[in-house]
Amino acid sequence: MTLLLGIDAGTTSIKAGLFSPDGRCLAVGRQEYQLETPETDWAELDPEVYWSACVAAVHQALDLSGIEPRQVRALAVSSQGETTIPVDRDGRPLHPAIVWLDNRATRQAGWLAEHFGTQVYDVTGLPEISPTWSACKILWLKDNRPQVFQKTHKFLLVQDWLVYRLSGRCATDGSISCTTMLYDILHDCWWKDMLEFVGVREDQLADVLSPGAAAGTLTSQAADELGLEAGVLVVLGGMDQAVGAIGAGNIAPGIVSETTGAALALQISIDRPDIDPTRRVPINKHSIPGVFLSVPFCPTAGMSFKWFRDAFCQEEMAAALSKGGDAYDRLTELAEQAPPGADGLLMLPHLSGSNSPVYNSEARGVFCGFSLGHQKGHFVRAILEAVAFMLRRNLDLARQAGIDPSEIRSSGGGARSQLWCQIKADVCAVPVISLASEEAALLGDVILAGVACGEFINLEDGCRRMVNLRGHTLPGANSPAYQEIYQRYCDLDDTLDAFFRRPGA
Repeated sequence: MTLLLGIDAGTTSIKAGLFSPDGRCLAVGRQEYQLETPETDWAELDPEVYWSACVAAVHQALDLSGIEPRQVRALAVSSQGETTIPVDRDGRPLHPAIVWLDNRATRQAGWLAEHFGTQVYDVTGLPEISPTWSACKILWLKDNRPQVFQKTHKFLLVQDWLVYRLSGRCATDGSISCTTMLYDILHDCWWKDMLEFVGVREDQLADVLSPGAAAGTLTSQAADELGLEAGVLVVLGGMDQAVGAIGAGNIAPGIVSETTGAALALQISIDRPDIDPTRRVPINKHSIPGVFLSVPFCPTAGMSFKWFRDAFCQEEMAAALSKGGDAYDRLTELAEQAPPGADGLLMLPHLSGSNSPVYNSEARGVFCGFSLGHQKGHFVRAILEAVAFMLRRNLDLARQAGIDPSEIRSSGGGARSQLWCQIKADVCAVPVISLASEEAALLGDVILAGVACGEFINLEDGCRRMVNLRGHTLPGANSPAYQEIYQRYCDLDDTLDAFFRRPGA
């Protein structure tokens, strides 16, 4: 039987999933990693960790599935965007990967904003120039690590790095490169003016291929490390949000999906980039040639929940470890006991700055309004509600651009929680549809891999055969109450946005 493998490198973990062409997930391997934060607002990782975690995740998936490695016909790779890895001529990393969450390049972002201004949105679809984008990170290396900058043969993204380790080729696509601020989304090529300003040559970046194209085949060395056979087709998946949209069946204009993982992102398929006269809706390239994707994005959604778990919930983590189960489930049970609005407790989940619809790299997380009567469950519920409020703010932004969805397709770890789905449906006042497969990004990867190797006729055929829906959560009795609570959240967010922008705040 032909099998397909998806590899998705996220912010805090990498996953590898084996699927049959009828949509059955045979096994998923997962390896977590811990980001390094050597200074305030820095986030780094040794690039070799991505590769070693990839190898371990693939082995885990193979072991869990019990399949023969020769059955794997093609694999596709997707990843987080913007994370920047400089490598030398032999492909060896010269510096820790500067993770997309890293905000060290604030000064460089300011320089680029002064020089390019609104031109950035016209060319790249990025509404704001922030330290997140790779151009700012590369410029920081040039200014602060000149020896690294001068020795760099290629500046790669995480997907590019893994594809290179798998196939021996430095290849990328518009879906993953569109948020580097170095990429022209209208002409599907590197933006020469920005490259010249930053000081990077086009040959120092990966070769641009079409989304879903094959970069090559698995090398014998990579095959030996992974436990697969050489010659497996290596396919470019794209940014995790784009392949996640494919995994949700979001491949045609007008469909809206959302992913709550470490970050929160909406995915809105559109057929042209100029949908928003306010120029506030971010526009990316889809992992579908010729299609664009609006991706309003919030950096720390599920990561806020993870931070709270790790910092304050050792009891629940220990109980889950000794008795089985998941600490997140135990915490969600506590949240379910708290009322909507958490008895007046509001949370802003901007632990690493805010992105959309309000761009402020200086914004930080806040709990507001707690009293002696508040318990742990209130704080958990406030986190779940805060992410739903961020989703609603970005959905309202999309509505201003003329997109009014009748439903939201939900994936990522957040879709696992029925309470979280219900809160999102209540806050947004539209049904939330969860997917049969929680691994939308992996599913999107294998659909692209299946098209590339000829298993599927096209993406429509692949989605028809592999994407299945699971749950349908309607807005409930709490929806009217949430409209007022949502406005309080917006008031708090707007008020503290101005506070965080003050010098010395």
